[in-house]
Amino acid sequence: MNRLHLVELEDLPWFPALFRDAGTGFLELMVRLSRHAKLLAPKVEEALRRSGLRQAVVLAAGGGGPMGIVAEELEKSGLRVEATLCDLYPNLPKLHAVADASKGKLRVEEAAVDAAAIPAHLRGLRLLFNSYHHFDRPLAKSVLQAAVRDGQPIAIFEVVSREVLPLIGLLLAPLNFVLTLPLQRPFRWAWLPFTFLIPLIPAFILWDAVVSWLRIWSVPELKELTAELDAPSLTWDIGLIKLGGAPAHATYLIGYPPTPPS
Repeated sequence: MNRLHLVELEDLPWFPALFRDAGTGFLELMVRLSRHAKLLAPKVEEALRRSGLRQAVVLAAGGGGPMGIVAEELEKSGLRVEATLCDLYPNLPKLHAVADASKGKLRVEEAAVDAAAIPAHLRGLRLLFNSYHHFDRPLAKSVLQAAVRDGQPIAIFEVVSREVLPLIGLLLAPLNFVLTLPLQRPFRWAWLPFTFLIPLIPAFILWDAVVSWLRIWSVPELKELTAELDAPSLTWDIGLIKLGGAPAHATYLIGYPPTPPS
């Protein structure tokens, strides 16, 4: 089936930050529990080494996403990276908690950052984890074209793909949210009434989870998108990463400099 760009509630400017923070915090927790982020680290390392960079900018970072785990894996490979976490609607308590746990590898940009108009002081490999599906086609192209314009490499990863198994997992997201709510840090008591008395947060999580699945860019769609760009300074690597033994894959798109630095 073709990609459908329906509306995710957390993308709406008026959507309550209390609910959005519950969703982004839940996603960060699921990333840590699944440990799928470890499987993304080799491609991130390849992008950094081929680009000759040791800095990264994590765009649309939500609640921190996989970057903490990825940074740990990179350090095990002898590559210490300093990364800045930023978002258009930053979940600052969660982002600072992730940065504080990183032992100096991560920092937080507190101002809102548009992924298609990044401030000049944010330099390095541009990373997007599980967030590119938030962009409609014009904005998705703008994010890539901005990397080309600014002379910065970019790497995009989506752990969820438009396969059956991930969809089944996403349908269970409200139940998983309820079961793991006590594990969320920092915890907010204000989430409880909207989870157990009036279950607006589980309903929002279910809606956004299914819409996210419908929005995921497939490999052919990403190839078509990059073919439309004016991008002579980057070459594109697009493909899938197997997620362990399950019949599920992560999707990636990486824009490299055309040749490794000498």
